[in-house]
Amino acid sequence: METATVTLILAPMEGLVDPQMRKLLTAIGGIDRCVTEFIRVNDQTLPAKMLHRLAPELHNQGRTASGVPVSIQLLGSNPETLSEAALLAVELGAPAIDLNFGCPSKTVNKNKGGSVLLKEPDIIHKVVKAVRESVPSHIPVTAKMRLGYEDKSLALENAHAIESAGANEVCVHARTKLEGYRRPAHWEWIARIREAVKIKVIANGDICSLEDYRKCRSVSGCDDVMIGRGLIAWPDLALVIASHNSATAYSPMTWDQLFPILQVFYEEVRKRLPAKHSPGRLKQWLVFLKQHYPEAQELFDQIRSMADPDLIQAVLSPPPMKKAG
Repeated sequence: METATVTLILAPMEGLVDPQMRKLLTAIGGIDRCVTEFIRVNDQTLPAKMLHRLAPELHNQGRTASGVPVSIQLLGSNPETLSEAALLAVELGAPAIDLNFGCPSKTVNKNKGGSVLLKEPDIIHKVVKAVRESVPSHIPVTAKMRLGYEDKSLALENAHAIESAGANEVCVHARTKLEGYRRPAHWEWIARIREAVKIKVIANGDICSLEDYRKCRSVSGCDDVMIGRGLIAWPDLALVIASHNSATAYSPMTWDQLFPILQVFYEEVRKRLPAKHSPGRLKQWLVFLKQHYPEAQELFDQIRSMADPDLIQAVLSPPPMKKAG
């Protein structure tokens, strides 16, 4: 029987896979771990309230309501402040620390964070080493990297830098920063990295179906994968994969089964976000869901021009039951 760890990735999806989305997706099942949206760490001490705001799971021993552990992902280039932030996160209940060397955002890269650090393996090494030395040895320290910035010439060197600094594992998004999210993902490069290091390597990029998953595992040689966009478009993809690995029967979720989850999602988004932002969050998810559910396209078209949260709520709410007699 095959085994796999499906980890929900958030780093390239800032503002989409938030605590509400993690809660709902992990409740559906099949996900073994989550990673928060990246938390920026500059040259100042990170306040605990920011960690609690972006990772409210810290109030639940670092787990979602369904019990799935959530790694705290930090982004920056200052070893001292990153190590301080990592220790604070652990003291607040983080089960693991993840370091972001993969974000392609121009703003992030301009401020010396994310994938731009792939130009400087020595800085990556210093950051990982500082964080590893700051947190207790039983707390996993992981890293997320791309294959490079402009090209892949430093891919192996960066992976070695992460390994030699003491990281427990590295997740590789199989594209460079300049390649962005353009297909295809270069899973064969993940295989090269996996063969070059002794720590666990997690494969990431373009896993949007069971067929993609199987091909990625075959090409990369990795047992474990990290899925982001694929899970947003297909919320029970992790269960599809898990049932395949365990050779058990599973019928993928229908739109009728997913719709109540959408309703809950919108209700929770309305509680947490300003009224003007809640419609956009729902539409954003529907854009992904319509890749897999035709009904999502119909719903999106219905609410596309709506900006009033109450009108959208009315569309999502079922009509009241008529009393008998």
